[in-house]
Amino acid sequence: MTHEPSFASSIAGIDFTSRPTRRKPVTVALGHVDGAVVTLERIDAHIDFDGFAAWLRTPGPWVAAFDFPFGLPRELVEALGWPTEWRALMARYAQLTRAEIRTAFAAFCAGRPVGSKFAHRGCDGPAGSSSPMKWVNPPVAYMLHAGVTLLIDAGVHLPHLHPGDRDRVALEGYPGLLARELLGRRSYKSDTRAKQTAEREAARRDLIDGLANGRSRLGLRLELSPAQRDALIADATADRLDAVLCLMQAGWAAARPNHGLPTDADKLEGWIVTAPFASQP
Repeated sequence: MTHEPSFASSIAGIDFTSRPTRRKPVTVALGHVDGAVVTLERIDAHIDFDGFAAWLRTPGPWVAAFDFPFGLPRELVEALGWPTEWRALMARYAQLTRAEIRTAFAAFCAGRPVGSKFAHRGCDGPAGSSSPMKWVNPPVAYMLHAGVTLLIDAGVHLPHLHPGDRDRVALEGYPGLLARELLGRRSYKSDTRAKQTAEREAARRDLIDGLANGRSRLGLRLELSPAQRDALIADATADRLDAVLCLMQAGWAAARPNHGLPTDADKLEGWIVTAPFASQP
């Protein structure tokens, strides 16, 4: 039976890192959704996993979208002989070191043709996202390794994947999906100072304007203060803006049946919220 969630007005968007520091924290955009308006309340920075883990235990109801993968490609899992039940797979994955993950994934890639080295999930194509087995640029394999354990330990609910507290709903988000809808292939961020250009700053302005004017297919408009807008534009890494993009995805999911996920999503791989699927309205 499909779970029909009650409307949760409190939402969050999380830009995640597998090694949080003061320079590169886990960034959490907090807000609420009322009808077609998503209001940004504040953005918090967690410089270690202890602080972020404490936030995950914030009483609900809330819905949050997290910018890291919640699952691995079934093709990869079966090839490696790992468990094909999600919770057992995540327990197996958590036992590995990062070096062991890299070795296993590199060996898988070595036997595949150029251009098809990585396996992908069913949602990666529609979302335009990287394979969750990538260990560099971006290191999403390590983000999954660090992030999913935190979610399980916090007892949050991961629809289709793992039952938990249904007042605290965790969804996989992907800011690049929404950013590309509004900007095309224009780049709006870089962690490298030399690449933090005026062109990328202009792209951030246009992206924020698109969100504020409700130009995306999500049918939502972002409400934020002038000071918040200026801070998002000034952040050349766009960690804060990526968290806000995930906030918008959480706002879209919060009031939708089944949190806007396909009912037939692979229960091993998971699904990226707002990625299109055949029966999506």
